[in-house]
This record gives sequence, structure tokens and C-alpha cells, in this order.
Amino acid sequence: MKNKMVLFVVFALMIGLIAGCGSDKKENEETSTSTTASSNATEPADGSKAEDTKSGGTDANAATATDAAKSIKELKVSFVPSKDPNDIITATGPLKDLLKNQLATEGYIVDKVSIDVGTTYEAVGEAMTAGTTDIGFIPGGTYVLYGDGADVLLTATRAGLSNDSDNPKDWNDNKPTAPTTNQASYYRALFIAGPSKKGQELAAKVNGGEQLTWDDLNSANWAVMSTSSSAGYIYPTLWLQNNYKKSLTDLAHVVTSDSYASSFARLAAGQADVIVSYADARRDYESKWTTDMARSKSIWDETNVIGVTQGIYNDTISVSKKDPLMTDEFRKALQNAFISIAQTEEGKKVISIYSHEGYKPAQTTDYDGERQAQDLIKSLKK
Repeated sequence: MKNKMVLFVVFALMIGLIAGCGSDKKENEETSTSTTASSNATEPADGSKAEDTKSGGTDANAATATDAAKSIKELKVSFVPSKDPNDIITATGPLKDLLKNQLATEGYIVDKVSIDVGTTYEAVGEAMTAGTTDIGFIPGGTYVLYGDGADVLLTATRAGLSNDSDNPKDWNDNKPTAPTTNQASYYRALFIAGPSKKGQELAAKVNGGEQLTWDDLNSANWAVMSTSSSAGYIYPTLWLQNNYKKSLTDLAHVVTSDSYASSFARLAAGQADVIVSYADARRDYESKWTTDMARSKSIWDETNVIGVTQGIYNDTISVSKKDPLMTDEFRKALQNAFISIAQTEEGKKVISIYSHEGYKPAQTTDYDGERQAQDLIKSLKK
């Protein structure tokens, strides 16, 4: 009997121990489960694993967006009609591939580069303001006039000229005008008298050391460019204002040409006695003067300078302010691309259509003189 009691007590103790272990195990599991649940619940709030997963997704999306931003379907480039539009289209054709290839080295893949020539200087400025073109090769005058829609990116550099005097007789005594090896950041506009009787009469006075009167100038037939052309309108008006208190609009006989080619054709045909143009224009039209324009003598023999303007800051490559493509990063890439293109042989041929030889980064303050000039133009129109 005693032995049976001992066995019963031992058996009861074992049952109790087993039950206790099971309870401890369950409590531990519950504690563990509770702790895990608590931990998972607080991770999004304290920026741990759940937040990291979300952040990783955002970074991936950002990377995808960045990659997409560097793929450009079409880049539109517009040129002003300072030369014959067909000549510009032909000369700048290789720019399409040059620009695509150079931008690729900057991390931008461009599917297509489109090139067009505006019907007028204003047409290009308006396209940039509307955001219908991305890049414009425009003179400083057009850039300033359309400053609300255009942002200057680069300034062109050109070969300096053998003549740079503000005295017209010096240009006539030292013909022909030739390029130099020096790079220039400005150029001048010239008043050029042609082979007509009136043109020769005005040239004779200048070469004889006489000062032309307003009546002399007003008696001639003139061909000028559009009102936003620096060399073809704005600075010639300043010259007339400074010397005669007059402007181009005061002339009795003046027509507006759609290009310098048209102006020189008028001069050669005797339809215009005087034209206004950039200083090295005669070099550009020297060959056409005796071919397309059918003159028997050279352009240097039959034309003379009768007026010289102050220096004009060079042409620009500008971009549209309305263009979503024009981030700071892409603007920098375009600057690098055009500067590099201008250093290649093929690129030099392309930009020579505008007598550009290179480019340098531009600041809007570079064209403060142009703004002053245009303020004067506006005041004359009131």
C-alpha cells in the first residue's frame, strides 16, 4: 500500500511538470507573436523595413523617369533667313546627325532633329515664344525683342576683319575686306552704296571726304531688313539717329527685304541705291554678284561703304523658355554639344553659313547694349 502511494505522488508531480512546461511554451509563443506583430506595426512609422521597401520602389520609379527624360523624340532647330533659305537648309543639313551624335555623348538620345528656316526673323522669335521650336539661331536683336520667350545659350565667335574703322572711307580705301586670324565677339553694320547713278554719287562724296547730308540719303532708294535685325535695321537706325536725328522710317523710299540675298539682288539690279548689311556680307555674295546677279565687275569695284555703325554683339544660339525640355541639365548638354561641334571640320562647314567660327557660353547681360538700342527704337515709334 505504501509503495502504491509513492507511485501515485510521483505520477502526479510528473503531470504537473508537463502541464507547466506546456503553459510556458504557449506564453513564450504568444509573447513572441505579440512582439513580432508589434514590431511589424511600428516599422512603417519609424522608417525601417516597410519604409525601405517603399523607398526602393520610389527610387526605381525616379530612375525610370530620369531615363525617359533623356530620351527625346524630336528636337526642332530654326534659323533666321539672313542668307538664301535654300542655301541655309543645304549647309545645315549635316547638323542633324552631328547634334544627335554629340548629345548622345552627353547622355541624351534624340530620335530626330528637324531644321527649318523662318520666313522672317520675327517668325523664329514667335516660334520660340510659342514653344513650337526648341532652338533658334538668331541675332542679338531678335533675342532681345523676344526675350520673354527666348533664353540666350551661346554667343557666336567670328573671324575678325581687316577693316574695323568707324570711318567709311577707310573701308573703301582698303578693299577688299578680308578675314583675320583673330576671333571677334562683335561686328559692325555697313551702309553699302551700289552701282546705280545715285549710289555712285553718294560714294563719290564719301570718298572725297565730304559729309553726307540727310537730303543726300533721303533722295536714295533703300533696302533694309526687318525691324528685329540688328545689322539690317536696329543699328542702322541708331546711326541715323546719332548723326541726323532721323530713323529708317523717316526715309522717303525704303523697302524691306526678306533676306540679305534679296537686298544684294536689288542693289545689283539698280532697284536699290543703298542697302544695310553686316560687315562681311560682300565676302559672302562676292561670287553671286557676277553669276546669279549678272554683274560684269566685282562686288568690290561696284560697291562702296557710306556709313559704319558701332559694334554689334554677335549672333546667339537661344532656346525656348516655354520648352519643357530645357532643364538646366539639358541646357548645359546643348552648350557642350554645340561648342564641340564647332571644333570639328564638318561642324565648321555647317556654321560657316552664318560666318560663325565657334561658340562660347553667353550671359543675358552681354546684350544690355542691344536692349538700350531697342529702347531707342521703341521710343522712335511713339
